[in-house]
Amino acid sequence: MVRFYIQPDSDIPASNQLFNQIRFAIASRQFPPGHRLPSTRQLAMETGLHRNTISKVYRQLEDHGLVEALAGSGIYVRALGHEGGSRLNSPVLEQYPEANQIIQRSLDELLSQGCTLNQAREMFLAEIDWRLRCSARVLVTAPTQDIGIGQLMAQELEESLKIPVQLVPIEQLADLLKKVPSGTVVTSRYFIGQAEAIALPKSVRVIPVDIYNFAKEIELVRDLPKGTYLGIVSLSSGLLRATEVIIHSLRGDEILVMTAQLTDSYKINSIIRTARVVVCDQASYNHVKDLIQVNREELIRPPQLVYCPNYIGAESINLLKRELGLN
Repeated sequence: MVRFYIQPDSDIPASNQLFNQIRFAIASRQFPPGHRLPSTRQLAMETGLHRNTISKVYRQLEDHGLVEALAGSGIYVRALGHEGGSRLNSPVLEQYPEANQIIQRSLDELLSQGCTLNQAREMFLAEIDWRLRCSARVLVTAPTQDIGIGQLMAQELEESLKIPVQLVPIEQLADLLKKVPSGTVVTSRYFIGQAEAIALPKSVRVIPVDIYNFAKEIELVRDLPKGTYLGIVSLSSGLLRATEVIIHSLRGDEILVMTAQLTDSYKINSIIRTARVVVCDQASYNHVKDLIQVNREELIRPPQLVYCPNYIGAESINLLKRELGLN
């Protein structure tokens, strides 16, 4: 790690001392092309100089063509002469201005570990090719006994990713992967162990998704008066079981919880006649809403209907978009 030292009692101005030390670090390739210079705050703590002085030095380095500032990112050492190659004129860099630095840093790291350029090229191309092949087919998997949770995931992913998603019971995943040369398997962390045991030996990528934290819904449950009847309707039997346990841990016997799967209209009708609040997942909401409307004249007081639009967390959706090249 390069360290900078300033002699405060020297005849040479402090800014000149720092300028020459950084220029030497660049010239000696201690700071290679693409290297991000320390922030003004970090350098101020190290040298004792004012941040304005350091900013002035960075502007001098930029005026000399040694570094370039990328808005919102920092100050980077420029590739000089032929170091940048013809790719500096690539139109892709206009859209992704930091791409060149990212690629150079990754390549420099591989080369520093003894990798040759041909080996690095082979690894980059293999990774890109593998990701493209994996992105061509997205499989959602869940156990047959709770295929409803798989249906919820598949429905949300199709809407969010805007690509076809195939739902496969986890018990049938091995047979399908014998016929499918590549793809991406997506599942909940509840089932990730089973999915990896089947998919990884076949070099198929497996990505777990995180569950939405249901913070608003949990807060609603905390605030319900004692003795409240609460209804939960979902496509997934497993989600219903887990929800009952969580609600009990929050409120014990203070509220009465009634649950029903989307396919059980009899139980849903009982819930809307009894419950004060009914919470529904994305797949169940419209069906429950329609049943309330149909039975409105028979209801003394229609229940408050709460809609949970997500099962998968937003960060997992964004991760999948990046991994599948959909950003």
